[in-house]
Formats: sequence, C-alpha cells, structure tokens
Amino acid sequence: MIIEHNKLRAFAAKLVAAGGSKPEETAIVADHLIEANLRGHDSHGVGMLVAYVRDFEAGTLRPNQSPTIVSDTGTISVWDAEAGYGQVIARQAVQWAIEAAREHGVAVNGLRNAHHIGRVGTYGEIAARAGMVALHFVNVASGPPPVAPFRGKEGRFLTNPVCIAIPGTTANEPILLDFATSRVAMGKVRVAHNAGKPMIDGALLDHDGNPTTNPSVMYEANRGVVLPFGEHKGSGLALICEILAGAIVGSASVKTATPPERGIINGMLSIVIDPARLNNHDSMMAEIDGMIAWVKSAAPANPDLPVLIAGEPERIARAERIANGIEVDETTWGQLVEIAGRYQITAPQ
Repeated sequence: MIIEHNKLRAFAAKLVAAGGSKPEETAIVADHLIEANLRGHDSHGVGMLVAYVRDFEAGTLRPNQSPTIVSDTGTISVWDAEAGYGQVIARQAVQWAIEAAREHGVAVNGLRNAHHIGRVGTYGEIAARAGMVALHFVNVASGPPPVAPFRGKEGRFLTNPVCIAIPGTTANEPILLDFATSRVAMGKVRVAHNAGKPMIDGALLDHDGNPTTNPSVMYEANRGVVLPFGEHKGSGLALICEILAGAIVGSASVKTATPPERGIINGMLSIVIDPARLNNHDSMMAEIDGMIAWVKSAAPANPDLPVLIAGEPERIARAERIANGIEVDETTWGQLVEIAGRYQITAPQ
C-alpha cells in the first residue's frame, strides 16, 4: 500500500482515539508516528499501532496519563510516566528541560516508565530548534531482549537508542544523530519480516549462532538475535544506555522487566545545554557552518551518492514521501485494517 501522508495520519489518529485518548494526545501520537514514516523510519511509524492497541487493550498503556514528578531541583528533575504515551510525556519532559536550560544553562531530566517514546530524534529536533544542544539515552524493557552483547548469541539488550542534536544555523539545518545501538532497530526487522524481504548482512544470527539475512529467525520458537552495531562499541553503548536510562534514572530494567505482559517500557535520560553559555554565538555558528562545509567537501566514494551529514537522509526521505506517499507492507496493513474493523473504523483506500 502506498498512502498519502495526510490520509494515513487521519487513519492513525482514529486508531489512537479508539483507545480513549483525548484529541490533543491523539494528534501528538498520530503526528509522531507519521513523521517517523516520512523520515524513513518505518520501524517507528504506523506499524507500531499494532503494539499500542495490544497494550491499551491489556491495560499496560494508559491513555491521557499525566506524569508523576518524583523530584525537581530546578535543574534536575525525575518524572514517572506511569505507562502513559511516551510521545506525549517525553515531549513534555524535554520542553521542561529546554526552559530550565534557558534559565540555568543546563538541565537534566530522567523519565521513568514511559510507554514507547517513538523516534527519539523527535525530541532532539525540538531541543535543537529551540537553540539547544541535547543528548538523549534510552533503554527499553519489553519482553525477552533480542540484541546480543559482543561475542554473545543470546539476547541481553533491546535496541537502546542514542540521540545527539546540535542547533541549526542560518545556512544549515540542525545536526541530528539518532541511532539504535543494535545493528538495526527491531522495528526494521519486523518490517522486513512482514514484507518478506531479507535483512542486510551482519545484522542477525540464527538460534545456533550462524549469520543469516532471514528476519524470520526473530519470530521462531528458537529465536535468533540481532547483533550490536560496531561489535564491542555498540554493545558497550547499549550497556551504558541501559544503566543511564534504567538504573540511574530508576526506570524498569531489561533484566527485571522481561514479562511481555508489561508491554513496552522506556526510560530516557535527557541532558539539554544552552550553547550560548559556552561560546560566542556568532563564532559558534560560523564554526558549525565551516565544519559542515568541510565534511561535505569530501569526494564521494560513489559519484551518485553525495556525502551526507546526520539528519540529511531523513530530510531527503521526508521530501520524497510527502511527494509520493508512504509505503506500508501488506502484512502490517492487514493488521491495521483488522484492528480498524474491530473498532468500526473505515480504512483509507
């Protein structure tokens, strides 16, 4: 299915509203999902609604939830999302950190026990467009972990993403580095499995520890594993994310929150910095522009593939998908249509 983004957004909003979300929450969640699709991150797009519906029907996702403020010193706060929509409460937490950083120069927020916060780059973009530098470390506690540690063939992590955002200048958009610590996000494995397409080399091992490109090994009784990116580097960073966003923030841990009936649980440690407290603004912007130009001046290895910086692939994908529509694989579309039928919602043609 290739669907115009506004039609898909309206359909997603109806599925979110079916769980009881109020209009403002419905719009935020639907916009977040469609924006992930537009940016080329289908792993965090409308296909996630299958899990969201499962969880709000089971009571492990609580619509219209307000966070509990565990502590707030003005520069450091800890919030408990109480299994509310992560897209809503994580946005609120980052907005708190932006305002606190404006006042104090730096702010730290620990977010506990949010339901899926979605594409983490969203929060980096919000901070960067407010003129802030932002660092986000996320852990995931959601059923048996699928990502192996370095040299392992059993899962010990989930995909534990990292996001670092740098403000834009008059000449350049913000720099947005947003990646999973696994070789690929689990959502991308799901998309490939549903579409019947192979995964890239070096991303998966089967149950016996053999390399494979078959995504179905992650959906068999004797499940395989996803590998960390960069061998020991990704594995080490996954562990750091787990500790920063889990143990230190006080959120659920992959080690202690494995029952699938708990649904998706994210913790996030956000650090927001006002860069104006560190350097002269004009000098800083000129150096950022100069560094971007220097990087992009490198001769491309493939003349048909220009050198890109972090954030550019997403902007390219967004323009293409706004023009041509968003592709949803047949299996995912069938799942969404089945859910829509149960709630008397008409799917777009």
